[in-house]
Amino acid sequence: MGKTYTYDEVSQHRSADSCWVILYGNVYDVTKFVPEHPGGAKIILQLAGQDATEEYDPIHPPGILEESLAPECKLGPLDASTLPAVEKPKGEEKKEDEDAIMPLDHCLNMDDIEAVATKKMSKKAWAYYFSAADDLRSKALNNTVYSDILLRPRVFVDITKCDTSSTILGNKVNIPLFVSPAAMARLGHPDGEHGIARACSTFGACQIISNNASQTPEQILEGSPPDQVFGWQLYVQRDRKKSEEMLVRINRLTKIKFIVLTLDAPVPGKREHDEREGKNVGSNLPIRSSHQEGSSSTTSPDPKAASGSVASAMFAGTAGDLTWKTTLPWLAKHTKLPIVLKGLQTHEDAYLASLYAPQVQGIILSNHGGRAADTAPPAIHTLIEIRKYCPEVLDKIEVWVDGGIKRGTDVVKALCLGAKAVGMGRNALYGLGAGGIAGVERVYEILKAEIETTMRLLAVEKIEDLGPQHINARAVERDIYDGPAGLEKLSMWIKAKL
Repeated sequence: MGKTYTYDEVSQHRSADSCWVILYGNVYDVTKFVPEHPGGAKIILQLAGQDATEEYDPIHPPGILEESLAPECKLGPLDASTLPAVEKPKGEEKKEDEDAIMPLDHCLNMDDIEAVATKKMSKKAWAYYFSAADDLRSKALNNTVYSDILLRPRVFVDITKCDTSSTILGNKVNIPLFVSPAAMARLGHPDGEHGIARACSTFGACQIISNNASQTPEQILEGSPPDQVFGWQLYVQRDRKKSEEMLVRINRLTKIKFIVLTLDAPVPGKREHDEREGKNVGSNLPIRSSHQEGSSSTTSPDPKAASGSVASAMFAGTAGDLTWKTTLPWLAKHTKLPIVLKGLQTHEDAYLASLYAPQVQGIILSNHGGRAADTAPPAIHTLIEIRKYCPEVLDKIEVWVDGGIKRGTDVVKALCLGAKAVGMGRNALYGLGAGGIAGVERVYEILKAEIETTMRLLAVEKIEDLGPQHINARAVERDIYDGPAGLEKLSMWIKAKL
């Protein structure tokens, strides 16, 4: 180990020609890594010459530092006594008085949970979780579309029994409400994705682990019961070798039952809340560098990769050349796990996916939480499209929906329309931010109780008995795509190409 460094010595190295940072009490020379950083040069240069641990730690799983930097880049320990006093950014000088924050057991719905989390989390975490593309229209419609679907309660039926258990790809779950692959959980709370997993085990729920989780798959799975159901989200990288190495690792983890190939965000949407907060990172530092914002010297082809936002760093390196013809055969060579395709937004793509069974065993209808293409349709629109144009898809593969869930009634309505399972992302993250493991458990407690109440009022005892006869979706049906089905041409195209 080298000499011990003072903060003043480190602070002299703030340029692309000489860039040092402090991480976990040690000094690193990251000069050679700056132009290679997947998230772009700016995000490092904004933190050059100072302690970057607080920014780095919540969004990087353990081991990434050692994988990315040569051993000689670790220069030596920092003399902690030389660190300057930390000044809180404006607006964060005073934390909310804990007595003024609603206790978890007083939270009665997802809005309450979100309100508590917003008060407790950092601005950066809130901006990343809350943000969506452009004007947030898809994000809003994801939720409000459910209010246009009406329930059809039945009466004079024994409702003393209510069973919310179901299956996901043949794996038993106690509730058909899974955690969508929501990234960077430790931004909101140190319990992170492992905390979400602990809460899911309490309720027998499935968790899809994000490709961009802030903890390793092994850490997330640690201590979970043998029968707990997990999926792994895959963003295929331009450097296919990286994805292949990850699949080798995932294949060894027997608790992971399926792979979720995400297709709805080959590039990040324009998430302005996230971008604005990213611009605040290290904004007071005098960066002396040729790697200025928008410079062509960064490795990412997307100008947003230099924005400093959480999303920009996550999407760097994601492949944009995936196709039906090439990607599924490639995937078949590297895993025998069932494939679930995430992010389908038209009945045509749902139909195409069904032609690839049994390799493809499920699809998730999703617009990426409204975070990719704003004004993309909510999952319910696509589900109704499938019922109208190609209902046979529902018999060939499992169809799940994702996005906008705020109530147990929302879950039940999606199940009535033919969804096999329903996903939530922000609810779990806000629950984590509101109270760690206990916060996520409170989310499940609220939604499970609402699901059971709704089923009883519909006079339905079991999940599999829910059907379109229990709802009136005519108001939503008027708004879905009304053009030609186009499925015959798709079948011909498949035969010709394959």
